[in-house]
This record gives sequence, C-alpha cells and structure tokens, in this order.
Amino acid sequence: METLETLQTVLLILLLLDAIALGGLVLIQQGKGADVGAAFGAGSSNTVFGSAGSASFLTKMTVWLAIGFFVISFGLAYTAKERANSMRDADVPGFDPAAVDELEDPPDLPVPEPDSDSDLPDV
Repeated sequence: METLETLQTVLLILLLLDAIALGGLVLIQQGKGADVGAAFGAGSSNTVFGSAGSASFLTKMTVWLAIGFFVISFGLAYTAKERANSMRDADVPGFDPAAVDELEDPPDLPVPEPDSDSDLPDV
C-alpha cells in the first residue's frame, strides 16, 4: 500500500506540472487570425523556430502534453481503484462482513402530525 501512495503522489505532481505546462503553451499560441498578418511578412521570419516552424512545434507539444495529461489521469484512476480494493480487502479488527448482510431494514419512525395552530396554509 505504501508503493501505491508513493505512485499516486508522483502521478499527482506530474499531472500538476503537465496541466501548468499545457495551460501556458495554449496561452503562448497565436490564434488563427494572426496567420493573415504573418502572410504579409509581419515579422514571422524572426521567430526562434523559423518562419513556419513555431506553429507546428507548439501544436505538436500541445498534443503530446494533452496525451500525457490523459495517460496520467488514467494512471491516477487505476491507483485510486487499487487503493480502494486494498482498503476493502484489509482486515479491520472487529468488522464482520457476514454481519452486514444480516442487517434488517431500519424500523419505520413515526411521522409527527402538524399542529392545527400553525401558520401554514392548508393545501
């Protein structure tokens, strides 16, 4: 169970870093409307990635970070399921699972009648 807790902590940290990187990367990217200005030589050749390289690089990085986000999320779901199963199967002192099946339905409790002097209107 110790390894599941450690794995879950590592996955949570990775998910947080991935989410921050993904959010920052999406905010860095330019919208579709910026392509019109770049087509007329609005300084796109002075970028770090070349004249056409930044869009494809940022798009590829966004895709890989999104894939990583989903993979880490599925990993966290798996660790949560395994921890729940290990807690369910744990031997709890004083707990008898057979006794749970033998429980009766709770008794019907009396419902109090409303006062006739109440300010509530009759429906």
